Amino acid sequence: MSENHAGLCCSRLEYAAVLFNNKNMATLNTVTLIGNLTRDIELRNTAGGNAVGNTGIALNRKWKDGSGQEKEEVTFVDITIWGKTAEVCAKYLRKGSQVCVNGRLRSEEWSDKATGAKRTKLGVVADDVLFLGGKTDTAASARPTKADAAPYDDSDNGGEIPW
Repeated sequence: MSENHAGLCCSRLEYAAVLFNNKNMATLNTVTLIGNLTRDIELRNTAGGNAVGNTGIALNRKWKDGSGQEKEEVTFVDITIWGKTAEVCAKYLRKGSQVCVNGRLRSEEWSDKATGAKRTKLGVVADDVLFLGGKTDTAASARPTKADAAPYDDSDNGGEIPW
């Protein structure tokens, strides 16, 4: 296990391994994915008024097999984004945009209408979405304005800078 100068582990998985042993039976549900959106974000609002966005991400992997021939596989993952993050992503991201998604895995279950068979799907609920890559033609016209930025409220810290 690698450590930094303070004696703490440097990776999340190593940190989790130190904190929890088999007696605690802890779990860690964290994913980080970097890829390109497979479709524009479909933005809706729940009955309670919360924004929810659905999209997909393509994850490309390239490698050489034993004979030296290049191989490629693509994995498609459904992504669900909530709240203000969903609204901002829907405004600025388009199909093909490169993003980094940090979140958690979630399993969905339903019954197939035609056969009645039980179906499951694994997806990701995004906690954070980082915009990577350059501007796309469709996103270039939707530049952020000062009105998009939330004003900084320093009333909780007595006007002191928090760092």
